[in-house]
Amino acid sequence: MLVTGGAGFIGSHLVDALVAEGHRVRILDALVPQVHGDVVPPHLNPSAEFLRADVCSRDAVDNALEGIDAVFHEAAEVGVGQSMYEIERYVRANDLGTAVLLEAILARRSQIKKLVVASSMSIYGEGACHCGECGTVYPQLRPSEQLIDRRWELECPTCGKVMSPVRTPEEKPLFPTSVYAVTKQDQEQFCLAIGRSYKIPTVALRYFNVYGTRQALSNPYTGVCAIFSARLLNGNSPMIFEDGGQTRDFVHVSDIVQANLLALQTDRADYQAINVGTGVATSIHTVCNLLSKGLGVDIEAELVGKYREGDIRHCVADISKARELLGYEPKVSLATGIPELLSWVRAQAAQDQVVGATAELESRQLVR
Repeated sequence: MLVTGGAGFIGSHLVDALVAEGHRVRILDALVPQVHGDVVPPHLNPSAEFLRADVCSRDAVDNALEGIDAVFHEAAEVGVGQSMYEIERYVRANDLGTAVLLEAILARRSQIKKLVVASSMSIYGEGACHCGECGTVYPQLRPSEQLIDRRWELECPTCGKVMSPVRTPEEKPLFPTSVYAVTKQDQEQFCLAIGRSYKIPTVALRYFNVYGTRQALSNPYTGVCAIFSARLLNGNSPMIFEDGGQTRDFVHVSDIVQANLLALQTDRADYQAINVGTGVATSIHTVCNLLSKGLGVDIEAELVGKYREGDIRHCVADISKARELLGYEPKVSLATGIPELLSWVRAQAAQDQVVGATAELESRQLVR
C-alpha cells in the first residue's frame, strides 16, 4: 500500500490502521514545513517505509509505486484562505501532484487494484437548503450586499425567505469557492476520470470537517478545532467570523480512516464520489465552547462580526450513500472525540499565528 501524504494528520492515522491490519505500507511525503516544522513527526509509524519526496517528482513517485497494489492519495496543500493568494503553490501540489501520480499509475496499471483519493466537502460550496415556499434549494454564495448588511443566514434566491439547512447529498451541483476547493475538485475528477477510462477501481471520499490528534496546531490554515485550540493554549480568544452560528459536520479522524478501509475492502463504491461525515450539524460557536470548557480555560470567543470572501454558512453531510455502498457508520461523536483531542492538545506546544494569517487576508480584502 502507498499512502501519499502519509506523515500528515489523516494520512498517518490511515498508515497506522493499515499496518495494524498487516499490510506492507509505504509513505510518500515531502514534510511541508508549514505543517511539520523542521522535524520528522514522532508519530511516523516505524513499521512503514518512509520516502521523503515531493509528489510532483516523477522519479520519486515511480520509486514509491514499486511493488504497490493500492494507493491512498492524501497528499495536498490544505488551507482555504491561503490558497487565494498562494495560487501557484496549491495548483502545483494538488493538481500537478495528482497528474504526476496518475501518469505513474498508468505506467503500471495492471498492478494497481485500488485508488482511493481524498476529496473535500469544500467542493460543494454552500450546502443544500430547504425553503418553505420553494422546496429544496442548492444555493450559491450569499450576495455581497447581504453580507455587508450582516444578514448571515441564507435567503432563498427566488422568494427571499430565510432557508433552513438540510443534509447535502453527493448529487448537489458543485460550486467550489476557493482555489483550494477547485483543486480538490480537480483531484477527485482527475482520479475518477482516469479510473473509469482505464478500469482502475477508484473511489473519491469527500471528507467533511475532520478533527483529531496530530492536526497541525501551529498551522493557521488548518481545521477550526486545531486553530481554536492553538489560540486557547496561548491564552487568546478564538476569533469567530460572522456570528458563530454557521454550522459544519465535524467527523473524527478515525471515522475517516474507517471509510478508507471500507473503500479498499469492497468494490461496491468503485468509480463513485462519497460523502464521509456524521450527518450532524454543529455550530462553530458550540465547538469553540466545547474546546474552552474541555481545556478548563475561561476565555470567551471573539465574535469579530466580519466575513471572509468565499466562506459558506452551512454544510452537513448526507451519508446515505456511504452507509449503502461502504457499510460506513460514524462511531465517534463530538462528546467523545473532543475530550480525546484535548488530552493530546494539552501536551503540545502551539504557536498562535492566527492574527498574522487574518492580517494577510485583510490586506488582500478577503476579510470584510
